[in-house]
This record gives sequence, C-alpha cells and structure tokens, in this order.
Amino acid sequence: MELQQDPTLLWFIAIYGIVMIGIGVFMSKKVSGSEDFVLAGKSLGPFVLMGTLLATWTGSGSISGGETSMAFSYGILPSLMMMLPTLVGIIILYVVAPKIRAYGKFTVSGILEAKYGRTSRNLASVIIILAYVGIVSYQMKGFGFILNLTTGMTVQAGTIIGAGMIIFLAMIGGLRSVSQTDAISGFLMVGGLIVTVPTIIMVAGGWSEIVANVPESHMTSTGGLTTVQMIGYLLPSLFLLLGDQNMYQRLASSKGDKSAKRAQIGWLIAMLIISPSISIIAFASRSLFPDIDPGMALMATTVAMPMAIGGVLLAAAASFIITTGNSYLLSAATNLTYDLYGKYVNKDASDKKLLTMTRIFIVALGLFAFIIISYFPTVLSVQMYAYTVYGAGLTPAVLAVFFWKRVNAAGGVSSMVAGVVTTLVWEIVLQKPFDVNSVVIAVPVAVLVLIIVTLVTSKKGRAAADVRAS
Repeated sequence: MELQQDPTLLWFIAIYGIVMIGIGVFMSKKVSGSEDFVLAGKSLGPFVLMGTLLATWTGSGSISGGETSMAFSYGILPSLMMMLPTLVGIIILYVVAPKIRAYGKFTVSGILEAKYGRTSRNLASVIIILAYVGIVSYQMKGFGFILNLTTGMTVQAGTIIGAGMIIFLAMIGGLRSVSQTDAISGFLMVGGLIVTVPTIIMVAGGWSEIVANVPESHMTSTGGLTTVQMIGYLLPSLFLLLGDQNMYQRLASSKGDKSAKRAQIGWLIAMLIISPSISIIAFASRSLFPDIDPGMALMATTVAMPMAIGGVLLAAAASFIITTGNSYLLSAATNLTYDLYGKYVNKDASDKKLLTMTRIFIVALGLFAFIIISYFPTVLSVQMYAYTVYGAGLTPAVLAVFFWKRVNAAGGVSSMVAGVVTTLVWEIVLQKPFDVNSVVIAVPVAVLVLIIVTLVTSKKGRAAADVRAS
C-alpha cells in the first residue's frame, strides 16, 4: 500500500492541542506557590494520578521507538516482550510508594542526599538533567513525525511546533495543569488504541495476510536479535522506571497511600491494553508499509484507516508525546531550581522566586532539548541512551536507599559514577561494540561497584573504630 499524506487529519491534532492549552491556562490560575507548581499541592486522587502516571510513561519512546520500532524491525514477539519491564517496574513501585511519600522530597536528588550526602545530590541532578533533556528531545521529534505524516510539513518544522507546545504546557501551570491534561490524554490513548487494533487488522486483510507479508524472522521469539541484544533493549526501560523522578514526584503528589495504590493498579491494567495494542498496530504497519522508517510505523496506519478512526489514533499519538515531554521537562527544571539554584546560587530565594526560576529553566532546557535531537539518527537510539544514563547512573543507588540499610555514601556515589562513565564509554568511546546496548554492561557494573565499595568501606570503618576503641 502506498503511504499518502492526509492533511485533514491535522484537524484532530489541532482540536486536541486547543483543548490541552485551554486546560493548561485554566489550571495555571490555581497555582498558589512553588510546591503547588511541582507537586500539585499533594492533592491528586486515584483517577487523575493514574492518568498522569500512564501518560507520562507512555510517550514517543513507545510510539516512535520502543514497541513500535521493535515490532516493525524485529517482529511481534520481541515487541510484546518490551511490555514486561514496565509491568515489573510498576509492581516494584507499588511496594516502594509509601516509602517515597514518607521522604517528602521534591526530587530523587533530595532522597539520595538524605542517605548519601551532598555530593550524591549534585551528581544525581546532573544525571537527571542529562537524561531527561534527551527524553524530552525525542518527544519533540516524534511530534515532528506526526505533522510530517499528516501535512507534508518537514520533520524539522513539525519538531519546532512540538517543542513550542511541550515548553508552553510545562511552563504555564506545572504539575497542577500537567496532571489534568495527562489524565485526559491517558484515557484518550486507551480509547484510541482499543478502536484502532481491530480496524487496522481488517484493513490489512486479516492476521494471516499480515503474517504472510512480513519476513519469517518477524515471527520468531527474538526476531533475529541475540539474547544479549534483546536484554539490551529490555533493561533500560525497567531501570529508568524504577528510579524515575517523574514517577516519584507523582506518587508524592497523591492525596495519600490509598490513592497512590489504586492509581498504580489502574496504571498496570491500562499498560496491559496499551503496550500490546501498539505492538499489533506497528506489526500490521510492517505488512502495509514495508519501506517506511520504523519510527513512523504506528502513525503511518492513520492514513490507511477511515478518517475518524485514524484521526483519533493520531490525536492519541500526539497526546503520548506532548504529555510525556512536558512532564519530563518540568521534572528536569525542578532539579535545576531546588538542587542547584536553591542550594548554591540563592539560598534565601522566596517561594515566588523559586516558581519564577522553575519556569525560566523549563524554557532553557526545552530549547536545549530541541538542539540536541539532531545528533541522534533515530528516536530508538536516543531513547536507549537516555534510559541507560539514568537507569545505570541512579537506579541502583536509589533502590539501595529503600532496600539495603547497610549501603553507605561511598558505595552510593561510586555506583552513580560507575554507571554513567560505563554508559558513556560504551556508547561514545567504543561506539557500542557488537551492537549491544550499554545497559547490559553499565547496570551490572553499577550494582557491583555499589556492593563492593559499601562492603569494603564499611569494614575499613569498623576496623578504624576498633583501633580507636583499643
């Protein structure tokens, strides 16, 4: 089937954008201070919290990278396996959520400082900003893909428009407005995908016809990937989710533990619908449009379906991208405000000043994200890089705070350094040997360093104490 642009689909995105901006402006008038801006006054009930967790996690990484690119490039089974890390991560966060709320911190850096000291906070802030700006950048490019598909506009021009929407919605009302737009977007996602799956299978001629039109390797368990390569695609999202500051902030913004638990159960159920749906749609796209960019697979199906259904799916895709982008942008700006500006530049900053600086940092980081996306060839490549920088650099140290009382500052800080350095060396210096994502190397290194340094320094500390006592 020939891929033809359908500019009329842009109306669906335009309507979605107008509604989101309207809600953002309305909710911004309710922001009463910096904490309200960052944590929505800790007032989120289970319905809104579930929607914002869902919408924040499922973004361009899923519809232009993740499940979409995996289904198109390697097959249905490898793509379905991409769902497993998210499900495992949600279950673990369900256990950790009460502890996260008990810390009462704005950022993951604040949690780490309470356990490991100021050095860990500074290092964590840099890691978070580095990773989150990367994540925001490919949301912008994902939106560029959408406008290119629907109108013929260049991806670059579409990326500029996406950047503008993401920056504006994050800046106008913070989590107070982002959570509301996220909730609407989350349920739009679920509804759009439920309608699309049976429709695209019929349009493609049925499941047997789809299977007949894809390479034989696309029906195998790994799609031609080695076991190590497959693990390299699965681990980054798991370790990002387990230490994701965005999720920690949202869980901290709930009304209470009961609301957080109900929201996470709803999130788990929604992901059981969303992830397989994305995989099936992208796999059908491989049959219909075998020569397109893998990142375009899901969005390309919008022009092959009846306009109403294609438009709803396209609006859902836009909602994936915008909500994830503004959430990660807001979170990264929070680190700059509270962990760097408030700690070192202006320790006596008023609440109003902190709010103003957060908005300024949102714009600055948004512009930076727009600049760096041009350095990565695909959404999937920047997704794996950003996830691993965060997952290997922070998650082992963060989880140790909650699950290993013995861990100390030396172990935590050393683990963070080891995770980031290993990732950068593997990806940039060595240029990803054997085509294996750095997570396979970086996470084990970070965990081993955490354990070994903690044990060695603990023994030295006890030995020194024994000498002083004698």
